[in-house]
Amino acid sequence: MDLATVIGLGGGLVVVFIGIFLGGGDIGAFINLPSVFITFGGAVGATIVSFPMETLSKVPKILRVAFFPQKMSPTDVITLMVQYAQKARREGLLALEEEAQQAGDDFLQKGIQLVVDGTDPELVRNILEVELIFLEERHKTGRSVFEMMASVCPAFGMIGTLIGLIQMLGRLNDPSTVGPAMAVALLTTFYGAIGAYLIFTPLANKLKLRSSEEVLLKQVMIEGILSIQAGENPRIVEEKLKAFLEPKQRELAARQEVRFEESAVRRSA
Repeated sequence: MDLATVIGLGGGLVVVFIGIFLGGGDIGAFINLPSVFITFGGAVGATIVSFPMETLSKVPKILRVAFFPQKMSPTDVITLMVQYAQKARREGLLALEEEAQQAGDDFLQKGIQLVVDGTDPELVRNILEVELIFLEERHKTGRSVFEMMASVCPAFGMIGTLIGLIQMLGRLNDPSTVGPAMAVALLTTFYGAIGAYLIFTPLANKLKLRSSEEVLLKQVMIEGILSIQAGENPRIVEEKLKAFLEPKQRELAARQEVRFEESAVRRSA
């Protein structure tokens, strides 16, 4: 689980309530079910109108992406590509088919299968890049659900405030109800701000980051697959793919490669 997401969401809510408590406020005064229903219920309704049910049914899976990082990192992919390049040099491209199936990544498996089938390198690149484009579009669609929630939450907060003000004005003959009614009216604006700027916008940003990370992985896979198909030296494949990494990640990849070589030597011994 991604601790940054959990700590950020949980910590943000805790800090808000600590601020309320230290300010001498009554926590119970900030809890109002009608305001919750107006703000979040309205936002959910507007989101349902905006997207097909097929997209909305994937929200739990999309939300999981924000809380759980990818199993493979770019350095893992580079190490894997180098291993494939070494195996292809020793045993030929056909030996990679079984290896790709064990990797558990459909994109990688598809690319390797195209290479094994003798597909033209340019066609392999085109097929994989088209799939990558549609992958980004799917990510964008999933992320837009949370962006929509973030955009409409403050609006429904204001709607709830207007409803509260209308109700308050209808009871002006009883001055004792004006203060409490005004407090309830403003709570929907409070909920709208919390929902938009502490929950939904950060989640949308985290999903955008996750999408960028996955796209980077796929780009590394594409270049690695094409390099293997071209029969390039495994060391050249490694150096080429390291160009996708930041300097610190390159050092990590180098250490992983050293550990892999040492384990290979021990196995051969």
